[in-house]
Amino acid sequence: MEFRHEPVMLQECIEGLNIRTDGIYVDGTLGGAGHSLEIVKRLSAKGRLIGIDRDEEALKAAKKRLTEYQNVTYVHGNHDEMQSILTELQIEKVDGILLDLGVSSYQLDERSRGFSYMGDNPLDMRMDTSIGITAKEVVNQYSEEKLSNILWKYGEEKFSRQIAKSICKMRAKKEIETTKELVEIIENTIPKSNQKDGHPAKRTFQAIRIEVNNEIEPLYQTIIQSVHCLKENGRLVVITFHSLEDRAVKEAMVELQGKCTCPKDLPYCICGCQSLGKVINKKPIVASREELERNTRSKSAKVRIFERK
Repeated sequence: MEFRHEPVMLQECIEGLNIRTDGIYVDGTLGGAGHSLEIVKRLSAKGRLIGIDRDEEALKAAKKRLTEYQNVTYVHGNHDEMQSILTELQIEKVDGILLDLGVSSYQLDERSRGFSYMGDNPLDMRMDTSIGITAKEVVNQYSEEKLSNILWKYGEEKFSRQIAKSICKMRAKKEIETTKELVEIIENTIPKSNQKDGHPAKRTFQAIRIEVNNEIEPLYQTIIQSVHCLKENGRLVVITFHSLEDRAVKEAMVELQGKCTCPKDLPYCICGCQSLGKVINKKPIVASREELERNTRSKSAKVRIFERK
C-alpha cells in the first residue's frame, strides 16, 4: 500500500526532539514513517534510528519509504517494552524518543483491518495481528455492563449504555462480524439529533480499539521507562489524541520532574525529592491553524516534551 499522509505536527515534533546529527533516536510508533523520514534526514552516517511498530504491515511500508537510508533498524515490537528492546539491540541510552500514540493513519487507511467505521470489513482492530483479542470478540463476548463501561471510559460515549444494550440484543440473533454491521447498530441507537458532531460511530470505534490493543493501562509506565532510556539532555516527545492518553502522559512527566515539598524558606532540600529532568512545555502544544486547515487528523493532537537531566 502506498502511504503519503502528512505526519501530525511534524515541525513541532522535530523541533522538540532537538536532534543531534550523530545521535541515536527511537520512533516507538513507526507507522508509515512520516516522522521517521524527517528524523533520519537530519542524521549523519554515525547517527542511528530505531523504528518500532506492532504492525508488521506498517513496518513493511516504512522499510519501503526509508529504503535509501542504511542507518535504520526495524523492530516488530511494542513501545511499552522500550527498555528490553534497546537492551536486545545492545543500546544503553538514546538521544531521543518519539511516541505518536493511538491508531496510525496507515491503519485507518488500510480499511480491511477494521479500524475505520467507513466501509464493510471484518471486525479486527489489532495493531499486531499475530496476538490478542479482536474487536469481533469484544463486541460478541463481553457482557453488556463491560461493553458499556468500555464505551464510556475509553470513548466518552454518552450513549454507551444504549449502544451496549443494542449490541447485545443484535448479537443474540446473529453474531456481529463486520464494521458495517456495528456502525448500523450505533446509527440506529443514537438519536438523529445527536448525530451532528462527527460520525456517530467514532467514539465507539475508538473505545473498542483502545480495549483491543490495551493502549491506556501501560502508558504511564511506558513514559517512565522511556525517560530512563534517555541520555543526558535527551528528549521524549509524545503526541496524544484524546484526554485519557494526555492525562497519563502528563501525570508521568510531572512525576518524573519531581516536586520539592520543603518549606520555601529552607536553604536546601530535605524532602528527598528526586528529578529525572524537566517538562519543556507545561501546556501541551496543539496544531497551528494552518495545519488544521490542511490536515484534519491533527485536530485533537497534543504534544508534550520531557528533557532528561
